[in-house]
Amino acid sequence: MTGRGADGPGTGTSTGADTGTAVDTDTGLDYVLPLRWEEDSCLDELTAYLRGLARHARIIVVDGSPGELFDRHARRWRGLAVHLRPDGDLGFANGKVSGVVTGLRRATAEHVVIADDDVRYDAAGLARVRALLEEADLVRPQNHFDPLPWHARWDTARTLLNRGLGADYPGTFGVRRSTFVRMGGYDGNVLFENLELIRTVRACGGREARPLGLHVRRLPPEAGRFWSQRVRQAYDDLAQPARMAFFLAVLPGLATALRRRRHRAVLAGAGLALGLAEAGRRRAGGRRVFPFSASLFAPVWILERAVCSWLALAARLTRGGVPYAGRRLRVAAHSVRWIKRHRRPGTDPGTDPDAAPNRGTGRRTDRDDRRSPDAGLPRTGAAPAGTVSSAGRVRLRPGTRPSCATRRRTA
Repeated sequence: MTGRGADGPGTGTSTGADTGTAVDTDTGLDYVLPLRWEEDSCLDELTAYLRGLARHARIIVVDGSPGELFDRHARRWRGLAVHLRPDGDLGFANGKVSGVVTGLRRATAEHVVIADDDVRYDAAGLARVRALLEEADLVRPQNHFDPLPWHARWDTARTLLNRGLGADYPGTFGVRRSTFVRMGGYDGNVLFENLELIRTVRACGGREARPLGLHVRRLPPEAGRFWSQRVRQAYDDLAQPARMAFFLAVLPGLATALRRRRHRAVLAGAGLALGLAEAGRRRAGGRRVFPFSASLFAPVWILERAVCSWLALAARLTRGGVPYAGRRLRVAAHSVRWIKRHRRPGTDPGTDPDAAPNRGTGRRTDRDDRRSPDAGLPRTGAAPAGTVSSAGRVRLRPGTRPSCATRRRTA
């Protein structure tokens, strides 16, 4: 994330000053933001965004930052968002999933947006996600970087190639809370947690919407962070074997072509990559947010991914995975077939999160504290994989497999 200011949903450019104004929480939409910061250079910018966002959604910030930063966030966001730490009973290797599950436990609306801390919705985008959730269990918007420094254009080539072949993997989703409860959450001991969520919804018979024209702004990382993520993102492809096999074949194929002086074949391959990226850019109004220069980076990005794929494979074979937030993760994501095979229908995968002290601070109003976090959720039929505690919070036990015993009926 950068410290650049951003417009909040439905607002002009905002300042970072905290007004502490209470807002109406009956928006029908909850917004879960898992967060872990080591420094606060972006605090003013994020606070300005949350102030605009609060007009359109009830905000739940699940904050795993160190104590001093957590306390500062609590002061800045008091009256603006529900602010709490991840539940103590969640020990996922991927801490982001602990934040998501904690946030879904506290959500009260049926329609929930999950977003990384660098995602910036506007009012129209939130409304579109909410409308799509009337029919879908999972909504998968399209992120785009703004602003676009050179390394963001480079990484945008990946987005365009994904669009050319299908859809990209964003840093935000819309989800029906009842679906999330019934499938028992998702495995948090994987690296590619977004793909794990998508596949768990599919394994449980859920419907996925992929609106390629729903463009949601995302702040680019700093260049140093961009470079630090190269091998880790390549490791994600281990969850997609055909894709991984292609990238592993690029370097040997390129070396063979150059050794045999087949330069035309090399140029043709680069042209094919550029053409595929440009096709993705032109889909669903993409030219409004993706510049042509990003398509030109497609051959460069493929070469980068080809190199990093070999490094990722070496990390898997020699080190048992890649480091992530102080831990080492071996599994990128499970297949839909694996998730179906390992689900445990009819079991209660949860421990009551109320057993751990609630360390949340900065709730908007006293009325929020009195509302049941499960208001409006159906409680009929067989006990779902994610059951509800006596206090009205979802029970999701870390480390257990998702259960699809009770799927939402579709027309």
